[in-house]
Amino acid sequence: MLQAESTVSDLTIRPTAKFLIARFIATGIVFLAIEIWYFVSLRDKESVHLLPFIAPIVFIPAFLRLAKRQLTTVTLAGDRLRYETGFAGKTTRTIQVSKLQDVRVDQRPMQRLFKVGDISIETAGETSRLTIADVDNPQTIADMILDRAHGGQTTSQ
Repeated sequence: MLQAESTVSDLTIRPTAKFLIARFIATGIVFLAIEIWYFVSLRDKESVHLLPFIAPIVFIPAFLRLAKRQLTTVTLAGDRLRYETGFAGKTTRTIQVSKLQDVRVDQRPMQRLFKVGDISIETAGETSRLTIADVDNPQTIADMILDRAHGGQTTSQ
């Protein structure tokens, strides 16, 4: 889920909010269903009086996904691509753009429907790929990364 913001010199890629919004809507519907069910049929039973206060727990996975989205950033600045993730413990991976060999875009059917995809980057001399999940307009972003890798000018979105 990554969203691109571009300036003349830097390209920042962040997770898209498309799937996150859908997750919050679905979770809200489940939450409302639990609350309505409680007030319509379970309110008089002593064993479930805490249900309205426990029901917000269904939002925890959506909030965890939101936190992951906010804590993941990919920045293409100058001749370096920097992938940062984490909050208390932060992981940063920096790749020289000149060493990029392959940029691949993968899209599952649901991603294609929403024009989102995963970008995989392979560099010279490394055995692991860097995968950036759920990028908006992934082919455009992949082309921008390759343009930078080969010294070309980027095109704006």
